[in-house]
Amino acid sequence: MHYPRVSLYALVLASAGIPLYIHLPQFAATDLGLGLGTLGSVLLAIRAFDLVQDPLIGWAVDRWPQRQSSFGWAAALGLAVGFPLLFGLQQGPYVLVKMVLVLILLFSAYSLGMILLYGRSATLSVSLKPRDLMTLAAFRESGMLIGVILAAIAPALLVGLGAEGQGYAAFGLFLGGLAVIAALLTRPIWRRQAVVGQPLGLASLWQSGATNLLVLAVLNSLPVALTSTLFLFFVQDYLALPKLAGPLLVLFFLSAGLSVPLWTLLSRRIGIKPTLLIAMPLALTSFVGAAFLEPGDAVGFSLICLASGAALGADMLLLPALFSITLTKAGLSAGAAFGIWSFAGKLALALAAAIALPLLEARGFTPGMPNTEAALAALVTAYAILPCVLKTVAFCYALRLPTESPTS
Repeated sequence: MHYPRVSLYALVLASAGIPLYIHLPQFAATDLGLGLGTLGSVLLAIRAFDLVQDPLIGWAVDRWPQRQSSFGWAAALGLAVGFPLLFGLQQGPYVLVKMVLVLILLFSAYSLGMILLYGRSATLSVSLKPRDLMTLAAFRESGMLIGVILAAIAPALLVGLGAEGQGYAAFGLFLGGLAVIAALLTRPIWRRQAVVGQPLGLASLWQSGATNLLVLAVLNSLPVALTSTLFLFFVQDYLALPKLAGPLLVLFFLSAGLSVPLWTLLSRRIGIKPTLLIAMPLALTSFVGAAFLEPGDAVGFSLICLASGAALGADMLLLPALFSITLTKAGLSAGAAFGIWSFAGKLALALAAAIALPLLEARGFTPGMPNTEAALAALVTAYAILPCVLKTVAFCYALRLPTESPTS
């Protein structure tokens, strides 16, 4: 039951990651009456807070390994409190201030849980062999993707069950309850004796090759951050397929989840870097295809969801696993390193929101309303063309990585 518990904890954390960025823009714009530019600025400002917070959390996880059970509880309870508060907000005085405070709580809990889960890879794996670290990564990322799917479709399902409005208030309570249940069921994984390496330093991080992976993590996260932030807008406002938004989102993440075992097997045969270099052009192809879609093309976008979802599965599995293997080989403590890794990933999401949302607002784009051709063209540019450029840069950078031997 050890690895399934890892999957369960990852599932809960995933609800505070990409799904929050998928639902938050729509919730803030429609339920709270906030502008997209304002939301983009808020998310970028919170990342400035994370710049200090995430490395400190990583340092604390390494400094007090005997407290990992307390850290695990704190992260889950932060999500349990934060989600009902966030999606229970209503328009009124100081709503922006309230939202910022709740988001800080949520992202802090998310950071703590993610850094603990990834930084303790050596502890949670049955051995320090690359093959076993990849197996752990497969269970962890499968849990992440199941959590993403669950959180992505939950509002629509709750509305179907009778929830009011767009289902966000019930959604917050659902996620809060799920976090409590997961905290109770996953207690045993934090009782294992922590495996801690040498203290992390800039020189050791550089010598191990981990800094190259950090740079690649940011470059590679930006395209998926853009498409995740704008997914609902693209489907509902450009493709004019509002009723298919939920099913298409599920198809995207389902493709990602089902691809994880396949990427795992392939990486064991040919190595992690060659597998990554196969997956990245798949994402590029999907971005190019999205740029040429016409409104109403449900079949074409379904194929794009399948391809881009499979590419996301590779990104989520391979890069964190390679980072963990690199740190383990160098004998370094992973908590502080994954503190930096966590910040890098969230920085990409925040940059995507800070760039794309004000851009769309400046071009006159309004979610759920009739939009001009210029506004819709800006949406296509932000959703498809810009990610294509960024993914190309990431692919070129990935070519510089040293080739790892297969993990089998």
